[in-house]
Amino acid sequence: MLISIISFIIILGLLIFVHELGHFISAKKSGVQVEEFGFGFPPRLFGKKGKDGVVYSLNWIPLGGFVKIKGQDGEAKDDHDSFASKSFGVRSLILSAGVLMNVFLAFVIFSFGFMFGMPAAIDDQPLNGAVVREMKVQISEVAENSPAAEQGLMTGDHIVRVDGLAVGSTGQLSAYIGNLQSDQVSLTIRADGEERQVVLTPRIMEGFSEHKVIGVTLIKTGIVRYNFFNSWYMGALTTWNLLVAIVLAFYGLFRDLFSGLGLSMEVSGPVGVAVMAGRVADLGWSYVLQFTALLSVNLAVLNFLPFPALDGGRFLFLVIEKIRRRPNNQKIEGAIHNLGFALLMVLVVFITYRDVLRYGGGLLDKLKSFF
Repeated sequence: MLISIISFIIILGLLIFVHELGHFISAKKSGVQVEEFGFGFPPRLFGKKGKDGVVYSLNWIPLGGFVKIKGQDGEAKDDHDSFASKSFGVRSLILSAGVLMNVFLAFVIFSFGFMFGMPAAIDDQPLNGAVVREMKVQISEVAENSPAAEQGLMTGDHIVRVDGLAVGSTGQLSAYIGNLQSDQVSLTIRADGEERQVVLTPRIMEGFSEHKVIGVTLIKTGIVRYNFFNSWYMGALTTWNLLVAIVLAFYGLFRDLFSGLGLSMEVSGPVGVAVMAGRVADLGWSYVLQFTALLSVNLAVLNFLPFPALDGGRFLFLVIEKIRRRPNNQKIEGAIHNLGFALLMVLVVFITYRDVLRYGGGLLDKLKSFF
């Protein structure tokens, strides 16, 4: 539990710092006065004013951060160091700089990760120019109400053996279960550094093949290392593919919401991320780096959604102002952003509550042990 909390704080702190640093640097370079650089949301816990006139603060709600910029609410339009006095291009750059920094951080992490060894899918095929070690077959998805779900198998679990036979590829395991003569199959699973044995009863399921299945999607992974030059290319390619995948995932999320299907259980809040951070920390530094890069791209996409209070929402209002060719009503825009922030906090509380229910009483017992 303690490892989960520490890992979560370190990773979240890094991502927030890099994001806000993007806003900070772009504002400074554009000649805009930064009034406050804050980690977390108010009320303020601690603050100190630097020689550059910026108040550097630490705040009580550790779920984000902010950079307070002169003129960000449309005031002081006549001052040369005001955000409101700058061109559309400059203001767009300042608003998007945090997102760009998060994407850049992911690119750097992936690139350096591939230089020294980064977990990656290898799909039973050799990778040209790569050195691969620690190959294993893992579960990438567990179908609801499947034999695997009923036995508690989870995404990321490593399937070591099937009926005592070592598992070397996804095809081998799928073929073995598909041609199974008996009613049950025994799997040796490694998760969180420990091995356990589970017995499942495969059955025919809709959406899978006509053969009996246990209801999982498999992937072969390994620690992949490239040379110096190829690692930068793979870092860029991986970042781009991840960015596209996350954008499509958000599209699917909102499509389901507007279709009345509700919020997917795959959506996690701070508690869920903390639990995952703890699990990743147990796997080693290469997995921690990969998880950090994944969260960084997630944060970038989330922040640029056209929702009030987010960077994307503020950029949307900037575009509206550009199209209308006159300033927006700042009182109305400010009220909309405040409402958006309140809705986001309600959503965070709801998802956090659901995460606590999802991870069960064991999580509550561990929390109680601290008091």
